[in-house]
Amino acid sequence: MSRKYKIKNPEGIYFVSFATVGWIDVFTRRIYKDILIDSLIDCQKEKGLEIYAWVIMSNHVHLICSSKTNDLSGTIRDLKRHTAKEILKTIENNIQESRKEWMLAIFKKAGTYNSNNANYQFWRQDNKPIELFSNEVIQQKVDYIHNNPVVEGYVENPEDYVYSSAISYADGKGLLDICIVG
Repeated sequence: MSRKYKIKNPEGIYFVSFATVGWIDVFTRRIYKDILIDSLIDCQKEKGLEIYAWVIMSNHVHLICSSKTNDLSGTIRDLKRHTAKEILKTIENNIQESRKEWMLAIFKKAGTYNSNNANYQFWRQDNKPIELFSNEVIQQKVDYIHNNPVVEGYVENPEDYVYSSAISYADGKGLLDICIVG
C-alpha cells in the first residue's frame, strides 16, 4: 500500500481530499464531473463506499467517507485510477475540448516523473486522509465541504450547488445517496 493512503483505522470515518495535477480546472465541464459521480456511485454499490458528505470543485474533490468492507484506501485508490483513465480518455476524444492539448501536456509531463504511471498522471498523490473522531469534528468538515462552493462564489447557498451533498442535508435529493450525520 502506498504511503499516500494512510488509513490507520479501517472502521473509521475519514475526510479525504484529492486534487488534479497542477490544480488544473478539469471539473469546469459537466462531462468530467459526471464521470466522477458515476464512479462514486459504482464504488458505493460495488465496493461498500459510504459517503457522508462530498463536493466536486473545479480542480479537487472533498469526501467524508468510510468503507463497509474496511478497505477505504483500496477503494480510494481504485476510484482515482478508474476516474483518471476515464477522464483522460474523454478529454482525448472530446472534439469540443478547447483545452485538450494544454491539459494532456501537463498530465503527460507529470506522468514522466512518476514511475507508477505509463503515460499520464491525472490526480496528485498527496491526499491526506484525516480520521474524524467526534461528531463535532465531523460537522465542522461537513460545513467546510458544503461551504466550498459559496466561498468560491459559485452559489449563494450551499444547497444550490448541484455537485455537493448540501442539498441532501437540506432535505432535498442530491446526485449521490449519502448517510446524513449530525
